Amino acid sequence: MNLLIVVNDASDWQFKIPDITVVPAWTYLTDPAYGEERHAKVFNLCKSYRYQSLGYYVSLLAEARGHRPMPRANTMEDLQSVNLVRLLTEGLDELIQRSLAPIKSNEFELSIYFGRNVAQRYRRLSLELFNLLQAPLLRACFECRNAQWHIRSVRLIAACDIPPQHRGFLLEAATDYFQGHRRRLPKRTTPRYSLAILHDPGNPEQASNAKALQKFEKAGESAGLGVEFITPADFNRLTEYDALFIRDTTFVHHYTYRFSRRATAEGMVVIDDPDSIMRCNNKVYTAELLARHNIPTPKTLIVHRDNVHRIIPDLSLPCVLKQPDSSFSIGVTRAESEDDLHEKVGVLLEKSELVIAQEYLPTEFDWRVGILDRHPLFVAKYFMAPGHWQIIRHEAQKGRYVEGQTVAVAVAEAPEAMVKIALKAANLFGDGFYGVDIKQAGGHFYVIEVNDNPNVDAGNEDGVLKDALYREVMDLFVHRIEERKRGRIR
Repeated sequence: MNLLIVVNDASDWQFKIPDITVVPAWTYLTDPAYGEERHAKVFNLCKSYRYQSLGYYVSLLAEARGHRPMPRANTMEDLQSVNLVRLLTEGLDELIQRSLAPIKSNEFELSIYFGRNVAQRYRRLSLELFNLLQAPLLRACFECRNAQWHIRSVRLIAACDIPPQHRGFLLEAATDYFQGHRRRLPKRTTPRYSLAILHDPGNPEQASNAKALQKFEKAGESAGLGVEFITPADFNRLTEYDALFIRDTTFVHHYTYRFSRRATAEGMVVIDDPDSIMRCNNKVYTAELLARHNIPTPKTLIVHRDNVHRIIPDLSLPCVLKQPDSSFSIGVTRAESEDDLHEKVGVLLEKSELVIAQEYLPTEFDWRVGILDRHPLFVAKYFMAPGHWQIIRHEAQKGRYVEGQTVAVAVAEAPEAMVKIALKAANLFGDGFYGVDIKQAGGHFYVIEVNDNPNVDAGNEDGVLKDALYREVMDLFVHRIEERKRGRIR
C-alpha cells in the first residue's frame, strides 16, 4: 500500500521518511494518476479542514477513490461541535483527571503527534484521543472548573503548525507510526430494543409525509418495535433507543448529521448512517466514486478555478451546475450562455473549492430506484414540474414549491438494465437506504446522483408495494437489532 502525506505545499513537510510520498493537495485532487491509484493510505496534513476546503476535499475524495484517509471527512465535521467532541470522549474522563491532576493552572493544551506527546506522562491520554479520533495531528484544549478537568475543544492541526522545537519529536513519532504501530478501539453496542423516528414537523421538505410516517409506525409496531417520533429537541434522549430512523432531509451541517453521529457512536442501528449522509450529500464525492467504478453518468467535470475554461468544450451549453451539497433541487442551476455560465460558476466557487458541471440531458421524467440493504425496494418515475426542467420548481416565496407527478412502477416491470445500474451505484455507498436518480436518454441509462434518505410519501413511492414497503424497512431494523444483540452475547 502506498503511503501519501498530503500538504498544501511540499515545503510544509520537509522530513524524509522511507517509503513515504509527499504530495501537494492540488496535485492529489487533480492529477488523474492519483484517481487511478487503487491502494493508498492518505495522511491529510493540509492547512485548512473547514467544510469544502482543500483539506476537506482531500479526505472526501480519498474515500471516493477507495483510499484510506486520516483524518476522514466526518472526523473534520465531528470536531466542529464541542458537544459532540465531549460525547465522543466522555469515556476518557477518569484518564483525563488522572493525567492532568498535577497541573496547577486552569488551562492546558495537549499536542498529539501520531498518538504521542513530547511528555511521557501524557502518552496514554494522547494515544487514547488519537485512537478515538483517528487524526495524525491534534491539539486538545482542557480547562479546569471546580477541581475537574474538561475538554474544551479538539482541533486538527497542519504540518506547518508544528513549533520548531517539536519537529524532531514529530519526525520520531511519525516514523514510529509508519513502521506499523497502529491500534484500534472496539465498537460499542447497546442492549435496548426500540426505534426512534427523527423528523421535524416544521420542515415542509421532509423525507416522508404525515401519512407515510403513520404507516412506518404501524409497520414497526407489527414487527415488534416500540416506535416513538422524536424531534431536534430530543438530542439528549437519543440513548434511550436501540435504533434511529431519520425521516428529514439530511445535511452535513445539520441536526440530522449530529443525531446520526451520536447514534452511531452509541452503537445504535442507524439509517441514515453518518457516512452515507457525508458521501451522498457531496456531489464531488459522488462524481469521483461513480467515475472510478465505471458507472454511466452524463458527462461530468469537477470544476475548480483553474479549469472553468474546460466546461464549454467538454460539456457544451446549456449545462447543469451543482453546488456539492445541493438537495431537493436547491443549489442546482442551468447555465444557458457563456456569460451566464461564468456568473453562476463564480457564485458557486465562492462557497466551495470544487463544484460540479454536468451535461444537460432533457427528459420527460427521471427514474428513481429505492435501494434498501443492497436490494431494490421500489421504482418510481418523477416527472418534471410543469413548465420547468427539474422535478421540483421552487417558488419565490420561501418554502413554497411545485412538484411534478410521481408514478410508481413495479421493480419487475422497470427496465432491468436500469435497476442493475442503480443497484451497482447504491452499493458503492453502503448498505442503508438510498434513492438512485437515473435519466434515460437515447436508449441508455445515466446515474444522476445517489441520495441517502430517499423520499417515501404515502400515495407516491408506495404505489405498488403499498404497506409492504413500510414493513420491509421495519423488518430490516428488527433484523439488524437482533444481529447486534447476538453479537454482544458472543
